[in-house]
Amino acid sequence: MTSQTAPVVSLQPPKDVDFTELEAELSKIWQAFNALGDQGSVPAATRAATFSLLIYEPEETQLLLAALGFYTGPIDGIAGPRMEAALMEAQKAYGLPVTGKPNPQTLDSLREAYAKLRAERGEKTSENSNTRIQYALDARGSIADEIAARNPCRIITLFPVTGVDAGVSAQVSAYCPVQKHSDSTLVCCEYITLTGTAEALERAGGMISALLIGELPKFLWWKATPDINQGLFKRLSEQCNSVIVDSSTFNSPQEDLLKLSNFIDAGIPVADLNWRRLAAWQELTAEAFDPPQRRAALKDVDRVTIDYEQGNPAQALMFLGWLASRLHWQPVSYQNEGGDYQIERIKFVTEDQRPVDAELAGIPTADWGDIPGDLVALRLSSTNPEADCNTVLCSETTGCMRMEAHGGAQAYRIQQVAPLSDLKAEALLAQQLQRWGRDMLYEESMAVTGQILKLPVP
Repeated sequence: MTSQTAPVVSLQPPKDVDFTELEAELSKIWQAFNALGDQGSVPAATRAATFSLLIYEPEETQLLLAALGFYTGPIDGIAGPRMEAALMEAQKAYGLPVTGKPNPQTLDSLREAYAKLRAERGEKTSENSNTRIQYALDARGSIADEIAARNPCRIITLFPVTGVDAGVSAQVSAYCPVQKHSDSTLVCCEYITLTGTAEALERAGGMISALLIGELPKFLWWKATPDINQGLFKRLSEQCNSVIVDSSTFNSPQEDLLKLSNFIDAGIPVADLNWRRLAAWQELTAEAFDPPQRRAALKDVDRVTIDYEQGNPAQALMFLGWLASRLHWQPVSYQNEGGDYQIERIKFVTEDQRPVDAELAGIPTADWGDIPGDLVALRLSSTNPEADCNTVLCSETTGCMRMEAHGGAQAYRIQQVAPLSDLKAEALLAQQLQRWGRDMLYEESMAVTGQILKLPVP
């Protein structure tokens, strides 16, 4: 789908600066631009006064693409069409398969080319002292522009890298989305990019915190496994209004979901972009029991089957936590059977002590989407043959074949869930940046998910 976001103006292309002089350098950018504005040669511009966004980005592909001249947009750790186009150009240049997707082979080639570039220029940092407006970005738009259109005041991206600990290097830039309703005023965002080993960034944690603009909401998008024992994460999470994660990227989903549950218990405000992908499934499940006679039959539901794309059970576990929290089920046992479908079985008891059995199944599929672990199908049923609660939901792309294979399909209410291909992390992040408060439904659901994951596994 083509992005409809406004074009972005480069007020200041990325410029290497000394870490201790970041604020002074940003002031110079505005002073130089204001001098040009006074001459009437450029539109008036103001710095946004909305929120600060911190991004912890352990994937260095975008940084290398920019350093090598393939990528011209903001260095913000955000993927999108512009970065995909840059990857394709780099892959062509290095004779690699042209996929537009980051992969180890491409990353190795970028690292090698960057090391050669640094050697050729004698390890000197690049300098760009010309402050001027540049309309130099491709016309296809970018998800990064969606976030820029929310007018963040400052985006600080932390890039941990491996290798020798040489402290923290810094880069500043400024970009302004051109609003369609006015081409005479620009509302701009400052970008600060900090690069160093994880240890160097942690040592600089106090200075990083000082870069957050006081009195404004602060978001932390942690694009790695969150760890309360890591000093930098602990410091930044305590100072931000919301910690944003995406559990679809977790390497150890069960373990990391339990960490999230513990963070919430500890009072850390957490938002999971993967939780937002469940909205359509939750809405259709609730809608299926809107009729009074079916609502009364909810108490008869005692069998739950959830299929998801094999690879990450986070969505399935969170959906089950949501369902159990709404119906007041208490988890009592958790068993991981494994096998081709990576079967997990969870038993609950209802408020009146009736047993409920749930099965989670990872479905092998050759048609992997961009989001690991998307839900495929859901079946709610009852051991009571007279109960009017049988319900099947399934995605249009996969269908309900496995659910219908269990028989009795004619007695089920069957609905299809629209494909969720547009719910990538960057689009969901743009929406999340409009929410300051806590999500009590998410926290209540995660409390039950946490209870499930704390059960002993035989």
